[in-house]
Amino acid sequence: MTVAAFFHLSRPFTIDEIAELSGATIRAAPSGAAPTPAVITGVAPLAAGHHGDLCFFASPRYLEALATCRATACFLRPRHAHFLPDRIIGLLVEDPQRAIALAAAQLFPEAMRPESLFSASGVSPGAAVHPQARLEPGVTVDPGAVIGPRAEIGSGSVIGAQAVIGPDVRIGRDCSIGAHVSIVCSLIGDRVIIHPGARLGQDGFGFARSEKGYLKTPQLGRVIVQDDVEIGANTTVDRGATRDTIIGEGTKIDNLVQIAHNVVIGRFCAIVAQTGIAGSCEIGDQVALGGQSAVAGHLKIGEGAAIAAKSGVMRDVPEGARYGGSPARPLRRFLRAEAMMDKMARRERPDEPV
Repeated sequence: MTVAAFFHLSRPFTIDEIAELSGATIRAAPSGAAPTPAVITGVAPLAAGHHGDLCFFASPRYLEALATCRATACFLRPRHAHFLPDRIIGLLVEDPQRAIALAAAQLFPEAMRPESLFSASGVSPGAAVHPQARLEPGVTVDPGAVIGPRAEIGSGSVIGAQAVIGPDVRIGRDCSIGAHVSIVCSLIGDRVIIHPGARLGQDGFGFARSEKGYLKTPQLGRVIVQDDVEIGANTTVDRGATRDTIIGEGTKIDNLVQIAHNVVIGRFCAIVAQTGIAGSCEIGDQVALGGQSAVAGHLKIGEGAAIAAKSGVMRDVPEGARYGGSPARPLRRFLRAEAMMDKMARRERPDEPV
């Protein structure tokens, strides 16, 4: 299933090695098993798994695919072990999705971090690097990239084709800056991944009304991205107006997300595609924002809270709360209201298909 032209197998792994790195307990296939010692050379979904592949089973909704799967081994929970066909070696873990992530990272390490599009090292002759820029040894700069005066880039970092790194920007070590990314007025930590087309440090949307229309307010802050953050393609992070916009350590941001000026996002958050966070919001640690959710300005979302997809947050959210709907409210209340509305609608039109 894995396309070798894009990602190359580091080496074949034995079942014992896969079990050790994932913490799995092996349930050997009693009949029709793959040859011993079985080796893993690929990763595939259940429906497409073949000999040599590793897959995972996380929910009984995929029983039909599991029944026809031809993979060599499968991660699954102990309580689901009886579903596994005899021909497949079971790798018993409490979190199959986490286990497959650990294994795939070892099988295909090239897929973990975007590298140079040209498989090159060093600074391309086609890049424009200002004489006052400072690049540590081991930095790769692809053709067409522009690096401004006094910018600093740490060793092991890759700057993609046509990326623009503005004056005085700081980028840490072992970062990956994708093609066509633009970064200005920003400080970037170590091991940060920024996917193609993202824009960091541009003007926030700040205007004051006047008798002649809207008066532009200077945006004087910065964007600070801490270590181990990942930012998806075409996401925009505006710099602060008079303070900094901050993305906390280990936070993962999907594609097409808008983060406005002065927003502070905590550590280890997950923000899904097409979410919009208005200015001056404060997001606590380990918060999850579902796809297409929106957060109004100057609000606080407490640590560990989760916001359902398509929600409109219009007031503060307490720590650990689960909110949904628009306007967003406690998730159980939202679901009860939706069920009541649906029941009333079906009462009026009993013959209408569900």
